[in-house]
Amino acid sequence: MRKRWRYVAAFSDEVMLCAARVQVGPFAQTFFALFDRASGELIERTRMRVPGTVAEVRGPGPGGDPAPSEVRIESKALRGHLDVGDGTPWEARCRNGEGNEVWTRKQVGVSVRGELRAPGGRSWKVDGLGVIDETDGHHPRHTVWSWSAGVGRTTDGRRVGWNLVEGVNDPETGSERAIWVDGEPTEAPSCRFEGLEAISFGDDSRLAFSAEAERRRRENRLIVRYAYRQPFGTFTGSLPGGIELARGMGVIEHHDAHW
Repeated sequence: MRKRWRYVAAFSDEVMLCAARVQVGPFAQTFFALFDRASGELIERTRMRVPGTVAEVRGPGPGGDPAPSEVRIESKALRGHLDVGDGTPWEARCRNGEGNEVWTRKQVGVSVRGELRAPGGRSWKVDGLGVIDETDGHHPRHTVWSWSAGVGRTTDGRRVGWNLVEGVNDPETGSERAIWVDGEPTEAPSCRFEGLEAISFGDDSRLAFSAEAERRRRENRLIVRYAYRQPFGTFTGSLPGGIELARGMGVIEHHDAHW
């Protein structure tokens, strides 16, 4: 089946969050999560979307949806909007081994600003750097992958971001792996995920991850079933090419899907 999604995440000292719309064949889903780093509260919701209903996460598209720069969350658990900036994209087209192609475009280090509100009058101002992940293609029926995206600063003061993956869209060259330095991307070498604890590279550079909150879900809808873990947190260590992190924050994921 054809799989499509648009995922937006943002990271700051106050909050970490994500919001996405997903389509797998005839099945539509939205999800969002907001992590308050001060209180430790995680507000999240995943919902299958019934055709003809208004999605809880609204983004670019036909039918009066928001402009490409905006994401709206309209749920009983959380409401608000995010204005998402632009960045230099990294784009890849990868064969999946079954004669089909997957297209993906990543933007990392984009500005994300807005306000989100929960019942009871609680609200959060969002002002951080984030990630846009757009994907469209025919992945293998059973796909297992690990993925990470994050933003930060190097020890010499440069802005840095990354999109790293193992298990999907990851040929040696022409992959979706990329590292952004001061907003400009270059392809990253192959990497190995050490569970959800670290990512290592052939030149002995290594990113270590420390989780602060975790999204996890397991679902079986017969035709489509999946299990994933996706924690938010911080990164330390280095990226290939002698890029030493002074600070880093983002997400890491392991996903096992039959779709």
